[in-house]
Amino acid sequence: MILMTHVHYSRVSDLVTPDSLITRPALPTAAYRDSFGNWCVRLIAPAGRTVLMTDTVIRDSGQPDPACHWVGQVPVESLPAETLQFLLGSRYCETDRMADIAWQLAGTTAPGWKRVQAICDFVHQHITFGYHYARATKSAFEVYHERGGVCRDFAHLAITLCRAVNIPARYCTGYLSDIDIPPPHSPMDFHAWFEAYLGGGWYTFDPRNNDRRVGRVLIAYGRDAADVPIAHTFGPALLTHFRVWTEENHEALPGERGQ
Repeated sequence: MILMTHVHYSRVSDLVTPDSLITRPALPTAAYRDSFGNWCVRLIAPAGRTVLMTDTVIRDSGQPDPACHWVGQVPVESLPAETLQFLLGSRYCETDRMADIAWQLAGTTAPGWKRVQAICDFVHQHITFGYHYARATKSAFEVYHERGGVCRDFAHLAITLCRAVNIPARYCTGYLSDIDIPPPHSPMDFHAWFEAYLGGGWYTFDPRNNDRRVGRVLIAYGRDAADVPIAHTFGPALLTHFRVWTEENHEALPGERGQ
């Protein structure tokens, strides 16, 4: 198995306790960084029941995702070389099949933040969320026509539309809290969103929720979900139980003053 559950290296300095992977039974593991710099763990799971778990405390600003409405779009010829791969089609993001649709939908909007937000608005309104719509092979083109999916499908469609109008976009997976969200809360899950390259930096967009959220913790990013599955298995495996949780902690941490 290859697992991605560790916090992304950009947030490691925020960890209060290590986010070590715990296995039952205890298994030898080996860690490595993939081509995007994501932290991965590989192990051999024996026949029978295996439990995988990680738990940590991480400092967070408590502020929602930044909203920088004034940020403009970078012309393709001025983009840094490392962003260009996020303009191209990928396994779940068929930019060639979506190019005409993308320009019809977003071509008249102002380039930059407003264009990306217009794409998110469209995806949020066009797609109905539901786990029964999920399918491991579903691509952005299929999501657009079937109009149903889960968070990864929202992200794939928005990423494809952004790339088709020359905005680099990368797929992100991670933890998302329900802090500041009024109840009732649905069961928590890993979450998918994307980042768009605008004005010289990467900015977070979440077409599933279409809101600026608090407590978002990145695990990994890649071209699409094929690059960053939480678990990749080589051989038959049956998921029997799954739980993700985030709890807000107001206690003073070591070396900090209480509030």
